[in-house]
Amino acid sequence: MTPRPATALAALGLLLAACSTGRTPQAAAPLNQFAADSTLRRIATAQDQRQTQALRPFLHHPKARYRQAAAMAFASVQDRAALPDLLGALSDANVEVRQAAAFALGQTADSAAAAPLASQLGTETDARARRYELEALGRCVGRGGLPLLLQLPRTAAPTDTLLTIGQAWGLYRAGLRGLTSEAAVRRTVSLLSRQQPFSARLAAAHTLARTPRLDLTTYQEPITAAAVNDLSYAVRSAATSALGKVKAATLAPVLAGILRRDADYRVRVAALRAMNAAMYAPVKEAAWAALDDAQNQVAVTAAEFFLAHATGETGRLFLDKAARMTAWRPRAVVLAAALHHASAAEKESIRTAIQQRYTAATDAYERAFLLKALGEDPAAFAFVEQATFAPNQPPVVSTYGIEALVALRSRPDFPEGQQPLFVQTLERAIGSDDVALIGTAAGALKEDKLNLRRDFRNLALLRTAQQRIRLPRDVEAWQALQQALDYLESKTAPTPTPSAAAQHPIDWALVQTIPAGQRVRVSTARGPVVLRLLVEEAPGSVASFVQLIRQGFYDGKNFHRVVPNFVAQGGCPRGDGWGGTDYTLRSEFADRGYLEGAVGLASAGKDTESCQWFITHSPTPHLDGRYTIFAVVESGMDAVHRLDIGDRIDKVELLPTAAGVR
Repeated sequence: MTPRPATALAALGLLLAACSTGRTPQAAAPLNQFAADSTLRRIATAQDQRQTQALRPFLHHPKARYRQAAAMAFASVQDRAALPDLLGALSDANVEVRQAAAFALGQTADSAAAAPLASQLGTETDARARRYELEALGRCVGRGGLPLLLQLPRTAAPTDTLLTIGQAWGLYRAGLRGLTSEAAVRRTVSLLSRQQPFSARLAAAHTLARTPRLDLTTYQEPITAAAVNDLSYAVRSAATSALGKVKAATLAPVLAGILRRDADYRVRVAALRAMNAAMYAPVKEAAWAALDDAQNQVAVTAAEFFLAHATGETGRLFLDKAARMTAWRPRAVVLAAALHHASAAEKESIRTAIQQRYTAATDAYERAFLLKALGEDPAAFAFVEQATFAPNQPPVVSTYGIEALVALRSRPDFPEGQQPLFVQTLERAIGSDDVALIGTAAGALKEDKLNLRRDFRNLALLRTAQQRIRLPRDVEAWQALQQALDYLESKTAPTPTPSAAAQHPIDWALVQTIPAGQRVRVSTARGPVVLRLLVEEAPGSVASFVQLIRQGFYDGKNFHRVVPNFVAQGGCPRGDGWGGTDYTLRSEFADRGYLEGAVGLASAGKDTESCQWFITHSPTPHLDGRYTIFAVVESGMDAVHRLDIGDRIDKVELLPTAAGVR
C-alpha cells in the first residue's frame, strides 16, 4: 500500500472533523480583490498597458464594481479620448462610479471637463460625490472659470462639511497651477479657521503656501493664528510656510517664536524656511540656537538658512562653529556657509580646512557633502575635479563632485580663463561610463546662464553617449542628453522620450498570492519601520517590490536623499539617486493622497518608476496623482523622522501572514 502524503492525511482529518460536527468546509477567502476576479485583472492589465479602447466598454458594464474600476483606471491612463465616456459616468446611478469618474477627469486635467463638472455639481445629490467633483474642477478649470469654485451649489446644506472640504481642495489644485484671485485667497484664508474641518484647514494652508506669486501681507494675522494655534502640526507647518509670503517687519519675531517654541520639528523646519535675508538680524539668534537642535533635520535647515541668508558675518564664525559640531551633515553645510561668506583673506584657510576634512573623512556621504561645500569657491576647482574622477570612487562622491563643478561654473566669480577647462571637464564626464556624470554634465549644457552654445561644439560626443545609454534603466541620463542636443541645436519642440509602456507586465501569478494587508519590515539603524502594502491599489508596483525583497535587492542599500519635513528616499543600487532596475513600471494613481507615512515610488516622469521609494514626513499633497503610492507606514514613523542621508537599510523582509506571501 502506498503511503499517503501528510498534506492529504491532514486534509482528510479536517474533512472528517467537519462532518462529525455537521459543518460544511468553507473555501478560503481570496487574498485580495484580484485573486478571484479575472475581470478586475483584465481592467488592471488594460490600465497598465494604457489601452483606452479596451477600457472604455467597462465604463458601461452592468456591474458597478467594474464601471468604478474602469473609471479609476483612467486616472492613471489619462487619455483625453476617454473624456466623453468619463463625462457620461458622472451621471451614473452608483455614487462610487461618479466619484471615480470625477477623480479620473481631474487626473486628465482637460479644461473641456470644467463646464460639465460645474453643471454636475448643480444636480449632484450625494455629498461625497460633490466633494470629488469640486476637487476635479480645481484641476481642470481655466482662469476664467475660477469663480465656479467659489459658487457652491445652492442645494447643499449649510452643514455640509464635505462640500467645504471639496472646495478647499479645488482651490488648492487650481492654486498649484497658478490660478487664483483676491476672492479665492480671501475664501482660502477663511478656511483656516479652527471651526473648519481639519481637511479643509490643511488644504487652505497648503494653498497659501504653494500658490505662486502671492502677497499675503494683509492676511498676516489669521495665517499667524493658524501657524501658532492650530491643533494639527500639519496645518501649523503649512501655515508657517505661507508666512514666508508676508512682507512685514513684525513677521520676524513671530517666526523666531515658532522656531523656539513649537514642539514639532516639522513646524520648526517650516519657520526656518520662511525666514529670509531681510529679517536676518532679528532671527539669527534663534536660527543659531537651532544649529544645536536635537532633531538633526532642524539643524540641517538652520545651516541652510545661514548659507543662503547670513549677512555681515565672517567665514571664521562659521568655521569655528563647524569645529564644535558632531553631526556631519549640518556641519558640512555650515562649512559651505563659512566658504560662501568668507572674505578674500579668509578663503584659502577655510578652503584648506574643508579639503583636509575631506581627506580624513571615511564616510562616502560626508565626503560628497564636503565636495558640495567646496562648490562655493572657484579656487577649489582642481581639487574637486580630481576627487570627482578619482578611480574607484563611490558613485555618490563622483555625483556630488560633478554637481559641485557645475555650481562653480555657475558662480559670477568663476574665472573667464577657466571656462575652456570647464568644457573639457564636461566632455570628460559625458565620455565616461557613469550615468550621473553624463546626466549632470548634459544638464549643464542646456542652462541659459552658462551660455555653452558658444563653447560646446562636440554634438557627436552627446550622440555617442546617448547610444551607450541603457534604456529604460538610465532614462534620466538619456533625457538629459536629448534635452542638451535639442538646446544646442535650437530645436523649438522637445524630442519625446522612447516609450517603454509595454515592458515588464504585471506578474499576476505573484499578485494573487499577496494578502491585501501584507506587511513588510524595513530594518534600519534608527529602528524598524513596518509598511503595509497596497496591492489592491498598485498591483504592479507591489509585485515588483515583493520580487525585489525576495531577491535581497534592498538589503545593504542606503537612504541617499532626506529632505527635512518632506521625504526620506532610498533603494537606489548606486546610492546617489541615479540607479535603477533594468525595467520600469507604469504609474498607478489610486484615490489616495500623500499623508504622513505614505510610501511612494520615485520616478523621472510618468511611467518611469523603478526601485527607488520614499516615505513622507508630513502631508505632501502636491505629489498626489503624480507618484505611485504603493504602501503606508503602519508603525515606526519615529524611526523615519530620525533617518538621515547615508543611513543603511539593513534588511527588508516580508512579515508572516495567515496565508499568502512569505
